[in-house]
Amino acid sequence: MDQEDADQFGEDPALSDEEAADAAATNVQSGGGNTKGSINQGRTKGGNFAVAPEDSIAPSDRAEGSYEDPSSGEGEQEPSFPARMNVLIEKAGKGALQMEVMAQDGEVLIENVYYFQKPELADAKTAELDWSRRNLYTGPPFGNLDEDLQILLERYLNERGVNTALALWLPEYIDWKEQREYLTWLSNVKAFVDA
Repeated sequence: MDQEDADQFGEDPALSDEEAADAAATNVQSGGGNTKGSINQGRTKGGNFAVAPEDSIAPSDRAEGSYEDPSSGEGEQEPSFPARMNVLIEKAGKGALQMEVMAQDGEVLIENVYYFQKPELADAKTAELDWSRRNLYTGPPFGNLDEDLQILLERYLNERGVNTALALWLPEYIDWKEQREYLTWLSNVKAFVDA
């Protein structure tokens, strides 16, 4: 009779076990973000995170030297974002050497080195030149080169000004230029909306 009553009122008896599971899931805390006072310090048997005693102490009340204020400017600086560069060195009648370089945190890291007998292929501006470039063997990946050759190529770049100073300056310049472009964009949008 229960089955007939359930069918009569449009209820599916198979849903009763899902309702019980849902009720059980809402009664147990998972240790996630809605657990009061929980932080990632380690699991307890109940599934919640344990709160360590030092986490309830305000930073100003901690012993001297045990807390470093991130806004104080001391200690480690925030790492800069990686900036990719294409360095192109041309010599008349000798071809061109192109290097894909990444600058980050004052370091210059060469990723790839390409040699082109015709300098116009290094910076292909037409589809024909790009097609010609794709069919050329331009060299092995930089990491596959002999370590001594890698060091020599890094020195070669350093002598031409692609060095630590550039690696520190470039991310700052990119950030400055992006901010300038953003302000120009905001001004243009404002002028458009106001018109």
